[in-house]
Amino acid sequence: MGKIKQNPFVQKVGFNRIVLCFVLFLLYGFFCAMTQGRFAGMNRILSALNYAYFLGFLSLGVTFVIATGGIDFSIGPVMFCCALISGYSLVNHGIPMAAAMIISLVVGLAFGLFNGYLVAYWSVPSFITSMASMNIAKGAASVFTKTQSVSWPQASAEGGWYRNIIKMGNIPVGLIIFLVIAVICAIILNKTRIGRYILSLGSNKEAVRLSGVDVKKWEMIAYIICGLLVGISAIFYVAAYTTVQPGYGDQYNNEAIAGCVMGGTSMAGGLASISGTVIGVFIIALLQEGILALGFTKDYQLIITGIIVIVAVFSDVVARRRKN
Repeated sequence: MGKIKQNPFVQKVGFNRIVLCFVLFLLYGFFCAMTQGRFAGMNRILSALNYAYFLGFLSLGVTFVIATGGIDFSIGPVMFCCALISGYSLVNHGIPMAAAMIISLVVGLAFGLFNGYLVAYWSVPSFITSMASMNIAKGAASVFTKTQSVSWPQASAEGGWYRNIIKMGNIPVGLIIFLVIAVICAIILNKTRIGRYILSLGSNKEAVRLSGVDVKKWEMIAYIICGLLVGISAIFYVAAYTTVQPGYGDQYNNEAIAGCVMGGTSMAGGLASISGTVIGVFIIALLQEGILALGFTKDYQLIITGIIVIVAVFSDVVARRRKN
């Protein structure tokens, strides 16, 4: 194993990423075999991709937060809040589709700013802040929509052009957009001052503060980035599934965090991988679709996701102990 990790190609690509890709293809082969090839159909692949898009943006956002050593359990409910408020404004108040999308981004940014300000400037633990935001998001969405579900326009209806962000003809537009934004996130995290400070906060926040860096500002920026990506995820969710109901979204928190942690982001902060997060998200989406294809309920995926989080965190703890 040591010789494999010392291979120049493996070191450049990353041992963890190679293992994740192997697991991804292994899972795909397993589900194809268990369903006698039915899983290989284009409909199953497109369904898995639709799930991966919105979950992927949630995972990309929470990657920045976890990199600081924090956590955000409000991303799922906030995504639903963005979709409900913008969708209700679209359907019941007749605002243009483009304006509805902007509202989704603004609501996501507002929650990101709120979380970041409380964590960075008021020193409220991120766990408490995100739990409070989760309840606020659920309540605000229910109050705004009068506890009613919201259905965005179908592709054939007026304003239905927004669904082209998922698929246009045979072109997987959603996959292209997701990968482009993932590349941008990777550049921000690995090649810019923002990313360097965010990772440094997770490694040793006090040392960064003593060096004269405004740690509060950079910590808040991580949550703002997360909020913006959550707003984007809401748009991709409704483009894939159309109807949104108040009071939901919690189930996507663990899945997004699982994809992030599985991809190599340390829950202790200071270490993050955008490319690993992308592969982790595809694994989670493939699991979700594969379990349904085998005839099991989504409850089984929740069990597997929980196990994945435990194993990933345990592996990270063991790796850190060995390194120290």
